Amino acid sequence: MSKKQSSKFVCSQCGAVYSSWSGKCNQCQSWSTIEELLQAGDIISSGVIGKKLNSDVVGNLINKDVKRLTSSIPEVDDVLGGGLVIGSVNLIAGQPGVGKSTLLLQYAYSLAESNKVLYVSGEESSHQIGLRASRLGVNQTKLRLSTSNSADDIAATIVEDDFDIVVVDSIQTITTASLSSAGGSVSQITGCTQLLTGAAKKTSTALILVGHVTKEGNIAGPKVLEHLVDVVLQLEGERYGSFKILRTTKNRFGSTTEIGIFEMRDKGLESVKNPSEAMLAERQNSDGSVVFAALEGSRPILVEIQALVNKTSYGYPKRTASGFDLNRLNLLIAVLEKRTKLKLSDQDIYINIVGGLKLSEPAADLAICMAIGSAAKGYRLNEDAVVVGEVGLSGEVRSVPHLDKRLAEAKKLGFDSLICSKQSNTKDSMMHPVKDVKEALNNYLGSNR
Repeated sequence: MSKKQSSKFVCSQCGAVYSSWSGKCNQCQSWSTIEELLQAGDIISSGVIGKKLNSDVVGNLINKDVKRLTSSIPEVDDVLGGGLVIGSVNLIAGQPGVGKSTLLLQYAYSLAESNKVLYVSGEESSHQIGLRASRLGVNQTKLRLSTSNSADDIAATIVEDDFDIVVVDSIQTITTASLSSAGGSVSQITGCTQLLTGAAKKTSTALILVGHVTKEGNIAGPKVLEHLVDVVLQLEGERYGSFKILRTTKNRFGSTTEIGIFEMRDKGLESVKNPSEAMLAERQNSDGSVVFAALEGSRPILVEIQALVNKTSYGYPKRTASGFDLNRLNLLIAVLEKRTKLKLSDQDIYINIVGGLKLSEPAADLAICMAIGSAAKGYRLNEDAVVVGEVGLSGEVRSVPHLDKRLAEAKKLGFDSLICSKQSNTKDSMMHPVKDVKEALNNYLGSNR
């Protein structure tokens, strides 16, 4: 005889488990996020016996001809590792309005040219999706469209029909009748994902799920959602910015270093073939403007960093950063004040990463410092110079990885000098190594150009 069904309580924000309900989660300090999750009791009866598992050597189990479904959007295929794997479960998430549904509708239409594709929407009516398809100007005769909030109906459709790809927008809006909790709860998200995953694996159907995000930018729902799927994609970018970046944070079938860059146009998202050239197209060589050789995944991109330094009108100077970590900016300002002759304690400092990109790698430190120094003194950096390097607390400039890729990208766009660390292993006549940030400011911002 099986045990009676028991219940546990799970925090929808961090996934912490409790034996009883509480108003506040002790792990993430969130209020009213603990929800009841029913679970079947363990079957311990001696009368229930499992069957012996079959096993084989690993070499005989490898499918060397894994079929991938490719589209006419190579940027998405490259991020996935060469295309959509049959039978895989893929999750794409992003901020509201960033373009998830637009990109997926374009991708679904592209795949429908040679595959049988079903697009299921739980958020919008079929009329709304039809209007978007008309605006995007895609082929409207091959993609199948349905609207439903029932995970049971979607799973039955996957099993009984012969679709190659099914897109579900979104996992937070669908529910299963076997659970009584509201849609979007921990139990519903977990149960619906397991139900759809089982149906997709059974029929070798590629499944794409859309996920919402929290205000912190994390995928909404339990962390187990990301463990259940094979691929996790993130679409990043400012809501009203033109450039969007598609990257993978998990990929069981390929690398997580590739990214896809898109630009929002009137007819949807278009792939950017040369993002460096696009981001520097409107650059004006003025004080406070520095070009940085960033590395997004395995792709080098030249981006413009702008700084504005102005005497504060208040007792406490303001520091603002768009696309760069504010705590890191405050640290670099402290290094500049301590290790150079710049006096910034009474100056407002504003940093902007042009194009809506977000820089997180330490390699941007030297470019940020030189942009601030350039704006503070009114000196311009040579317009053909690119800057890259990590700055330590002593003001020293440290080497950065993949300098050869950054160097090659700078050469391709016609730049003739790269300011970097003296410790770099790469050697090239184009490189101008510096020991510390003080030497970089004195040598390359020493006079008004």
